[in-house]
This record gives sequence, C-alpha cells and structure tokens, in this order.
Amino acid sequence: MKSIVRDIKLAPSGHDKIEWVKNFMPVMSAIDREFSQSKPFAGKTISITLHLEAKTAYMAEVFMHAGANVVITGSNPLSTQDDVAAALAEDGVTVLATHGCTDKEYNDYLNKAADYAPDLFIDDGGDFTDLIHTTRRDALKNIIGGSEETTTGVLRLRALERRKELACPMIAANDAYCKFLFDNRYGTGQSTWDGIMRTTNLVVAGKTVVIAGYGWCGKGGAMRARGLGANVIITEVDPIKAIEAVFDGFRVMTMKDAAPLGDIFLTLTGDKDVINGEHYPLMKDGVMLANAGHFDVEINIPELDSQSLTRRFVRNNVEEFLQHDGRKIYLLAEGRLVNLASGDGHPAEIMDLSFAVQFFSMAHILHNHKTMENKVYYMPNEINTKIAEIKLESIGVTIDTLTEEQRKYLGI
Repeated sequence: MKSIVRDIKLAPSGHDKIEWVKNFMPVMSAIDREFSQSKPFAGKTISITLHLEAKTAYMAEVFMHAGANVVITGSNPLSTQDDVAAALAEDGVTVLATHGCTDKEYNDYLNKAADYAPDLFIDDGGDFTDLIHTTRRDALKNIIGGSEETTTGVLRLRALERRKELACPMIAANDAYCKFLFDNRYGTGQSTWDGIMRTTNLVVAGKTVVIAGYGWCGKGGAMRARGLGANVIITEVDPIKAIEAVFDGFRVMTMKDAAPLGDIFLTLTGDKDVINGEHYPLMKDGVMLANAGHFDVEINIPELDSQSLTRRFVRNNVEEFLQHDGRKIYLLAEGRLVNLASGDGHPAEIMDLSFAVQFFSMAHILHNHKTMENKVYYMPNEINTKIAEIKLESIGVTIDTLTEEQRKYLGI
C-alpha cells in the first residue's frame, strides 16, 4: 500500500517546514543521534495518528531513523498540512492523510493504517484506539501497546479500563510531567491565541474572554488571554479548579451568567455541549466562539444552526450565524481545534518535550510489554527527569545537585 497525499509536488515546501522546526527541537535531535545508531525499533511497525504538521513529521522521521516502519494518519481533517504530508511520503514514511478530508476518508485512512498490523501505536484523541477495540479487532493481534497524546483520549482510555475492555497496555503520555506541565499550559495557551488572532485579525486587549474549563489547557488559555490584556472569566464544574481560578485572580461563574458578558468564548474541557442552545440567545452581537478541545462537540453547532436565520463563511475559518434579531455570532475553525485548524499548533520548543515523551513511551513498552498488564500507565518519572535534563542542557541551563548528605537527609 502506498501513501495517500494531496500532491507529492508540494514536498519541497514541507521539507522546509520540517528543517525549520528541527532547529528548535534539541531533545528530539539528541534522541535521533543516539537511536539512529542502535535502531531499537528495527522490524517493528508504528502507527501514528496525530496532527500532521512539521513537528509531528520530525518525530515520525526520528522513529524511522530508529528502525521503525512508520505509518501516519492525521487526527483532525483540518490540521493536516498537505506539503508536510508530501515531504514525509517522499522521505519513506507511509502517509495516509489529506487536509480537509471527509469523515469517510478520515475513517478510511484509519482503517488503512490498521491494515499494516502495527506492533505499537500513538494516538491523539482516541479514534484509532476506538477503531481497534471495535470494528478492527483483528489489528490487535500484533499490538504490544500504545500511548495517548491528549486529555480527551486519556479519558476514553480510562473508560475502557474501568469497563475491563482495554486490550493492550497504554501509556498516558498526556499525563507525563514533561507533557501536561508545558504542552497543555504553555503550548495550548500560545498556539490557541495565535490561531484566534490570525483568523480574526482583531485585538484581544480590552475584550472579555470566557474560558470554559480550568485544567492545564484552560490555565494556559487564561494566562495568555490576561497577558494580551483581556478581562478573563472562567467557567468550571470542578469546585477545586474553580477555587484555584478564583485564587489566580479570575472571575468564576456559570456559562449562563457569562454568556451575556463575553466577547470571545474558548472551550477547553474535553466534554460536549459546553456552549449550547440556551446560551446563544443571551450572547452579544459579534461574539466569537472558538474551541481548543480535541473534538468539535464542545460548542453545539447544530443547535446554533437551528436558531440562526442564515449561515455563511465571511472570512477564511470564520463562519457567521445570523440570528433572527439581527445579532451575528461567529464560529472559528468549524468548532474544531482552533490552534491547529487556524494555525500551526504548539511551538516547536514545546513539542520537543511532548514528542520526547512519546518516543520514550514507545521504547518503554517495547522493552517491558511482557510484564505489563492491559491498563493505563503513567510515564515512569525517571524518563521525565531524563527528558528535562536533556532540554536544560540544550538551552545552556545548569542546576544544583544534592550532596550525599542532603540525599541522606531526604531519605533518597
């Protein structure tokens, strides 16, 4: 089976993008130098379902250099960059992804990836995991384990585990310190507002921003919104996260109370119907709705559509919903991940840490799968520490070390 890409002639532009991010991913470069020699994944097939842009492409190449046969699909129809996909295909990775693919094409690509009978897999959001646990259980025969990139996907994994239906060991890469402390907070915070500002070309300062969800992604979104000069409101369902937001200096209220106040709404919860039909009639004229959760269900678009007089695109990635009273509500990026559908995703320096977590997750499963159970595992802390040490060294930062007396005092 050969790669399916939009146009292989786009490869030169994709190569330029991959070369650019390599300059800012020193941890992955260090991994590449070390494991391209030992090739621990020789003879193994790794299926990757992630947002297919330059940083992801570099990780795929590192796995390929480490001996793996790599098959990659996109995890979102709007986040695949066709030139990057073409470059990867030209380099020898099996690519099954096109920007703007239909739901049927998206599912076909996932099924074709399963046809390769992977030994290991990396998922983003849980769609490939769901596939091999339902209609493609035949693909489980070779799989020794996998890892999950996102909060949404980890929630789906834990649901499988609770039902005792998880069919292979999984590492919750999203829950690794070197992932959620940086990727979810700083990566989401910066890339989300980059996507919103690129798409709208409007000022953030002085606007009221409503952030739905105060997990690590919500913290990042709120922090960057405040840094841009916005007045920030947080909505939450978790009392502990809500009081944390209060202590961080934000107003906290229900979405119904926030609906008349917000100029920009940003959902980052991983749940559905966070903004729905009861909220739209309360909103201002010209309000903008954006989502940075994995799936396009956090903003209930069918209910918005049913309440609207007309619906049309007025700008790239900006859809206008005209209400019967003349108000206009704008939806960004079709309610999909605004940071990837309207931007380039997280900064390279951030994904350097996240993809190092993914690489070592695969290596950990490769070497330990025979003793692992079919459950969700955290990344071993020594691997987090190793990644952080490589990153600090690469940026020229040195830190103190404990003396033997100090280690003894702490009981280490």
